[in-house]
Amino acid sequence: MKKAIGYCRVSTEEQVKEGLSLQVQEQKIRQYADLNNLKLVKVIIDEGKSGKNLNREGINEILSLIEKRAINHIIVMKMDRLTRRTFDLLYLVEEIFKPAQVQFHSITEKIDTSTAQGNFFLTIIGAMAQMERDLISERTKAVLRYKMEKGENVGSPALGYLASTGDNKFLEINEEEADIVKEIFHLKRYKKMSLGKIAKQFNEKKIPTKRGGLWYSGTIKLILERDSSKDLLNSKIGIKREIVLV
Repeated sequence: MKKAIGYCRVSTEEQVKEGLSLQVQEQKIRQYADLNNLKLVKVIIDEGKSGKNLNREGINEILSLIEKRAINHIIVMKMDRLTRRTFDLLYLVEEIFKPAQVQFHSITEKIDTSTAQGNFFLTIIGAMAQMERDLISERTKAVLRYKMEKGENVGSPALGYLASTGDNKFLEINEEEADIVKEIFHLKRYKKMSLGKIAKQFNEKKIPTKRGGLWYSGTIKLILERDSSKDLLNSKIGIKREIVLV
């Protein structure tokens, strides 16, 4: 019998809503596992956690179980229990679940990635997510251009950068943080370490994040995707970078 885990999540605001309680989610997951001949070895719960990103203890536990090859299936009551961001959902399915031969099941949407129909539905979602990202990017660039023309600073510096003093609109490279960014790329590209393992290693070594918190796989993922992070790979200390997207 294939081994499966269930995942349940409620945010603080959702805990009072009918149909989203942890008890209801877990009950539906157990029923689904029984009907589909899946051995449910555990139900992972994130209580009072937002689905806007992947920085959750439950997600990190899922990634750890996948790395250990301890499970074959992941079951949720609804897709938005795993994440509310379509991009993050597709990232998990395409980059984490599929390479490890882990099947994803969403009960409400009737998604089962072990079937052609389930994969087709995710492909449609992927196209919609790409359009959403493009629209957001267009709006963001327009707003940033407007702010830049008015001489306003745009956002706070990303890892690897410091805001310059004065009225200029440039970032200066923070040498110590830049080394952290370069190490992340090295571990991912050349050591082939997973996002979860990189985060775990940094936490064990007590390497601080930009704001002094813990590292999560989602944090590592964002750094790897940032253009500002990629700029640091071939940079020299002292080079200034105009604030556009940080």
